[in-house]
Amino acid sequence: MKAILERRWVARCAPALIALAVGLSGCAGVGPQPMSAAPAVLQQASVAAQLPAGALAAADRPNLAWRDWVREPRLMQWVELALQNNRDLRVALLNVQRAQAQLGLADANRLPTLGVGLNAGRAPNYKGVETNGLSAGLQVSAWEVDLYGRLASLSDAARAQLLATEAGRHAVSVSLVAAVVQAGLALQADGELLTLARQSLASREQTLTLTQLRESVGAASQLELQAQQTLAAQARATLAQLLRQQAQDGHALSLLLGQPLPVSLDSARPGLADETWLAEVPVGLSSAVLLRRPDVIAAEQTMRAAQANIVAARAAFWPTISLTAQAGQASSQLSGLLQGGTFVYSIAANALLTVFDSGRRQANVELAQVAQQIAQAQYERAIQSAFRDTADALVGLATWRDQLAAQREQRDAARETARLTELKASQGAASVLERLDAQRALWAAEQSVVQVRLAELANRVALYKALGG
Repeated sequence: MKAILERRWVARCAPALIALAVGLSGCAGVGPQPMSAAPAVLQQASVAAQLPAGALAAADRPNLAWRDWVREPRLMQWVELALQNNRDLRVALLNVQRAQAQLGLADANRLPTLGVGLNAGRAPNYKGVETNGLSAGLQVSAWEVDLYGRLASLSDAARAQLLATEAGRHAVSVSLVAAVVQAGLALQADGELLTLARQSLASREQTLTLTQLRESVGAASQLELQAQQTLAAQARATLAQLLRQQAQDGHALSLLLGQPLPVSLDSARPGLADETWLAEVPVGLSSAVLLRRPDVIAAEQTMRAAQANIVAARAAFWPTISLTAQAGQASSQLSGLLQGGTFVYSIAANALLTVFDSGRRQANVELAQVAQQIAQAQYERAIQSAFRDTADALVGLATWRDQLAAQREQRDAARETARLTELKASQGAASVLERLDAQRALWAAEQSVVQVRLAELANRVALYKALGG
């Protein structure tokens, strides 16, 4: 009789308990709330101070898409192949899918599990007579009522981790585009430097031949001959180095593409000095644009996940409430069960409060707090790195262009010297050696222009990456 009264009491009170638990779980929240996206000083700062006057400031300007930034068709083809086949990007995509599955698991833990069960038992009744008991129906097993927000916090942590993983995938994508463009520009520079190195080697070998003829007739000393042999050997060493560098840069680009380099049939390729390689990266933006960098977003969401884990760890100090319910048919015989039996149901509530656990829960809270402090420090470090990368790239905008302009002036002067020397040699006023020296000086200046131009384009790549693509 007592058992029957207890069952009736639970059946009457269970709906009220469920409603109360659901209502309180929606407003439960223990622990620190996520901090703002960035310090106020970061939101108010501006990188436009180092830019030319009249540069447009637009903090809400969308990020530059790589298709608008990369202009050379061959580079665009390589970037598309890399985005399709690169293994690092594929791993990043799979990590996003894994984070989505983990979020689905965390959300599912907040909902009851409904099943169909068949129970059979044999036990003495209140008269001491052995009887059979059979029941079949729907069952809800140990549904934890999230009264203090533990499961909700774990779900929030999984959602923040998903956003961090998605931002990490974007960061990999931006880094991949920048790496492919950089490798493609380096490969183009290798080809141009190889052409100049072969011309320089041919000139030095021609000079060495003339010096050998002059030395054989006593018009040149042995010391002069040794000097020319040294210069020719240096030119051959430089050629070998550039050949090795070109092969290594090609291998690096193939790794980024995830396949061998495609054969291009386009013979009218632009030189590195051509402005059609890359568009100008928009500058004059508010520093708030750095908050959209994927690595900053990933660090922020990781910090939010760590804060949610603190809430979940603190909620473990409160009682755990779980509900179990069952409804179906019951009978003492299987035939009676199949023919309908008797409708029965049961609802049970269980509250468990851990009194002593040797400090395990407190250690979990401290562990979560330390993890949150680490995540916050990493977030601040990501912001500082974003400022440093952007500042370096902005400084390079002007200085690399000035250096390139000066290097081109030096090349133009070497061209004029070579032209005048060639004119003097045609009139017999300059020797063949003087003409070859002027040509070699011109080729050295051309090489310097290619190298500085590569560095200037690499700075554009760095600025594109620093602004988060």
